[in-house]
Parts: sequence; structure tokens; C-alpha cells
Amino acid sequence: MVWYEGLPCNERPILESKVSMHCKKDKNPASWRQPRGGDHRRSERRNLFRALMLTTTVLVVVAAGGMISGSLALLSDAGHMLTDVSSLGLALLAIRLAARPHCSKKTYGWHRLEILAALANGVALMVVAGVIVREAVLRLRDVPEIHSSIMMIVAGVGLVANLAGLWFLHRDRHGSLNVRGAFLHILSDALSSTAILVGGVIIHFTGLFVIDPLLSLFISMVIVLGAGRLVWEAVDVLLEATPSHIDHGEVQRAINEIDGVRDVHDLHIWTITSGMYALSTHVVVSSDRIRESDEILTRIKECLLHEFSIGHTTVQIETDGYRHVGVICVENRDDGVDSGIVVDKREPVFK
Repeated sequence: MVWYEGLPCNERPILESKVSMHCKKDKNPASWRQPRGGDHRRSERRNLFRALMLTTTVLVVVAAGGMISGSLALLSDAGHMLTDVSSLGLALLAIRLAARPHCSKKTYGWHRLEILAALANGVALMVVAGVIVREAVLRLRDVPEIHSSIMMIVAGVGLVANLAGLWFLHRDRHGSLNVRGAFLHILSDALSSTAILVGGVIIHFTGLFVIDPLLSLFISMVIVLGAGRLVWEAVDVLLEATPSHIDHGEVQRAINEIDGVRDVHDLHIWTITSGMYALSTHVVVSSDRIRESDEILTRIKECLLHEFSIGHTTVQIETDGYRHVGVICVENRDDGVDSGIVVDKREPVFK
């Protein structure tokens, strides 16, 4: 820990650029990270592959058990596991493609594929949930007999396998939206297997076969809740919304407090992929301090890196007499919404 950590942004020293690239350890253990290194990516791939092999094997067992026992709950769980397999496979593919170098046409590389894969997984889960609900409603009208002993054995095997899969992925679930999506898949499967196991015991001792379609409806609700959250977060990234853990107003206030800054506008903060955040903004300084622009810029970047963990930043320094060309974002004072305003280059925006 260096001596200036914890000081307000405007009181931080000007550091050499090499030092400014190092981010301090965040005191919050659940903090969001900048892009993971090669070792971490290899660990993700290895654990995802283990979970994929395990889930594929159990999928075959659960599907066979569902057909033999006649349990819709087991078949629903097998359908859920099928989406787990696709989720894990897409996650592996996305990580591999994201490691490809960027080029002039794809300056951010292939990182967004991870978000697209997460979105596809969420949509697939919702479709599976719809199919399960339809079949469960049909079975509630005409409840078939279930072989509860086979149902319990298969559910127990599935639960053990799901717990192993969760163990493989639990370390990486906070760093990657795609790995977290796969983790949620397997977690919901573990809950489903537990419910099926309990339901099998109840059916075995009471003969209440209606428990099976009711369990299927429960599984579908669990699927929808997890999938909805995953889709929402993926869409937020694709819409380039401000990351949920970053307060846009707080970032703007922090920059404004830095010595030499008169105003901040066109502030945009977005997510490139899980753990990789970017920012662009215009910073206004007075004409008599324009010679200090490099020092002011360093203070701004230090503040953004250490206080908000935003390492990829583009900051335009300008004076209050700069004449804008093109489109800028100006706050609408009536509703607080930023709107794009075309500015005539002959008229200065700031007077």
C-alpha cells in the first residue's frame, strides 16, 4: 500500500506514468476487476472443461432415468442440463475467441462474444422453462404413475455431480459474466436435483404422483429467475449502460473536485466485457492553466483507476473557449436526461 491511498483525488500526487498503471488492491472483496491475465483465463478454461465433461455425462444418466421412471421432473432436469452443456460450451468458445488479438476492424478484439454467449444462454433457459411449464400443466390434468425409486437414485447422482460442477466454477464466478452464467445454470440444477430427490421420497411413501409435475413447475420458476437476471445484465452491457456498481454522478463529482478542472461533460462509462470497463469524457480547464493539462490528466486517470477501477480511459482536455464540432451530450434540465445536441462550430459552447 502506498502512502497516498485514501486521499481525495485532488490531493493525490502526480506520479510517473509507469506507476499510474498499477491499481491498488480494493478493500472490497467483491470489487469488480480489470481484465484477467493469461493464468486466470487458463484456469477458467480448465474448470469450465471439467464442468462440461461432468455435466454431459450426468445429462445422459438423468435423461435415461427420466424415460425409464416416467418422471417429468427428471426429464425437465435433463433439459435444463442440456442448456448447461450449451452454456459451458459457449463459455469455452467465447474465452478462446476473446483471446484472439484485436485488429483495425475490431479494435476491442472479440471480448463481446462473451456477452453474446451469456445472452444466448439466458434466452435458451427461458425457452426450456416454457416447454417444462406446458408439459407440467398437461400432466396435472392426467397424472401418470412414477417409479419413485429410480427417480430418487438418479436425482441423487445428479445432485452430487452438480455440487462437483459448482466447486469447479465457484472461484471464477465473480470475474466473468459468462462463467457466472454457467455457475447459475449448475446452481439451479443442484436446487432442482434436491427438490426431485425430496419429491421422490414423498412419492415413494405417499403415492402422491402429482408431486412430479408440481416439482417441474418449481424447476421452471428457478430457471426463469436465473435466466432473467442473466439476460438483463447482458443486455445492459450491449446497450453500453453504466455498470451497476459505478455511480455516474459520483465519478463526475470526483473529476470536478480535481484541482484545475472547471467542468466535466460528455461523460460515458460502459462495460466492454466482464471486468473490463471503459470511460470517455471531456474536461474543461481554464485557459491560463492549459499548460498544466498533462498533470491534470494524470490526476484524473489516477483517480479513475484507484477510486473506481476504470483503467481504459479517454479524456479530452479543452478550454472554456473551445468551439465544439459535431454532437455533444448536454443535460436536459427538465428531466435530467442527456440528449445529443448538434453544435454549430462557429459558436463557442462555453462562454
